[in-house]
Amino acid sequence: MPTVNMHDAKSQLSKLVEAVETGEVEEVIIARNGRPAARLTSLRPRVETTRRIGVAKGLFVAPEDPGAEDAEVAALFLRAEP
Repeated sequence: MPTVNMHDAKSQLSKLVEAVETGEVEEVIIARNGRPAARLTSLRPRVETTRRIGVAKGLFVAPEDPGAEDAEVAALFLRAEP
């Protein structure tokens, strides 16, 4: 979150508002005499992206017995024969 002084905030207000609106920055702190005085944030709540079920559908085939190769995998890690 960037901090800008009052003078810069006045002269760049439209740029700061656009940065907050587009999500480029979450918020901007406006300082007066080096001390935080105000916070500029978006009024719209951020939309959290969620994972969609079925995104990888058709990209791979799941084995019928997921535990069938456990001994072989364990042997690879332990450098032993299955």
